[in-house]
Amino acid sequence: MNSFTDDLRPLDKQAFGARVEPHRRELHVHCYRLLGSFEEAEDLVQEAFLRAWRRRETYEGRASVRAWLYRIATNACLDALDKRPRRPSASGEVAWLQPYPDELLEQLPDRREGPEDVALAKETVELAFIAAIQHLAPLPRAVLVLRDVLGCSAKQTARLLETTVASVNSALQRARAGLRENLPEDREAWQHAADPNAAERELLARYVECSERADAEGLAALLHEDVRFSMPPTPGVWTGRSTVVQSWIDGGFGSEAFGSMRCVVTRANTQPAVAGYVRKPGDAAYAPLAIDLLRVQDGVVTEIVTFDAAMFEHFDLPATLSAAAGTK
Repeated sequence: MNSFTDDLRPLDKQAFGARVEPHRRELHVHCYRLLGSFEEAEDLVQEAFLRAWRRRETYEGRASVRAWLYRIATNACLDALDKRPRRPSASGEVAWLQPYPDELLEQLPDRREGPEDVALAKETVELAFIAAIQHLAPLPRAVLVLRDVLGCSAKQTARLLETTVASVNSALQRARAGLRENLPEDREAWQHAADPNAAERELLARYVECSERADAEGLAALLHEDVRFSMPPTPGVWTGRSTVVQSWIDGGFGSEAFGSMRCVVTRANTQPAVAGYVRKPGDAAYAPLAIDLLRVQDGVVTEIVTFDAAMFEHFDLPATLSAAAGTK
């Protein structure tokens, strides 16, 4: 039984904050699915809480506070998407895409609450899924997340979005069709458990070792012949083992000017990731460079999405590594 009162009107700001704060992480993940950006999702959760505080008089207690917050957060995201319309590029990359650290996903509550039966599905934060739904128009995107990810009924979704059941059903059909077009056909084959298996750990260790030795040939041996590489928000997708490795070499990898590297293994979007640090000639320590988010299938890396150093602050990663640091 819920220990909080269902009447929000008499609560002061502090008590109201205590009432809604337990839902922050799941609302953040919800906004992240809709927006594709970790940082924009943070802003929209704050906006949703502000709207909830201002509209607390409208909460009638017919649904749980949780469902009410989902409604507010969803509409805040739709408003933001309406103000800043954007589409993936012709080659399919999503320039605003950002990773979601697994250590934060572990904060998600593993429960269902109330008659709305809203469930959390952690597998639907895989990077390919997040990227794929960014190809959908905002309303079908929201309907897909509410219906197929969170498990809301058509009636509940219509109520959340202030539309009709017929409109919801139509939007869901369009969304599912669009999703099929943009998800990898072999997606089911490369879903990962929370803990990597021995083969994956060995592959990651070799990836780290080759990166730190600036061994381009060694890295090439770990990649699928049709590997894909991208660096949002930098435009472009590189495809093919030799093309990808040559792009790294052209970018200075292995040169004296590029410097030396150290790596830390982490995880994001339920996938393995490697955080790279670089120490340029004359520097006293290794500074954050980039986070490589990997898709691993059949013992090789089939996709690498690289995010710049700005994302390090959202992970439980060292700010720098000392020059004496070894592989971690």
